Amino acid sequence: MGWLTANQIEAARVAATRHMKRRGKLWIRVFPDKPISKKPLETRMGKGKGNPEGWVAPIRPGNMIIEVSGCNEATAKGALARAASKVPMRCKFLSRHSG
Repeated sequence: MGWLTANQIEAARVAATRHMKRRGKLWIRVFPDKPISKKPLETRMGKGKGNPEGWVAPIRPGNMIIEVSGCNEATAKGALARAASKVPMRCKFLSRHSG
């Protein structure tokens, strides 16, 4: 279980699409819809909850994060390897055709 921030999802998307050079199609299968709040630094306890600072997508083991089609397997593997380097958790490449 972990969180993917909106910035991490965008960095993975940019890295994958740049590697594919606009060949094929890419889908992001997660959406950051959980707000994360944070209190300002050097603030005393109490006085309610902090303001929303960003958005995250909760990720569980087995979730598909990015899906690619329309390109050969070597290009897809390279693109998803670059996207996986932007994500703070272990990722695995799955193919529909590999048994």
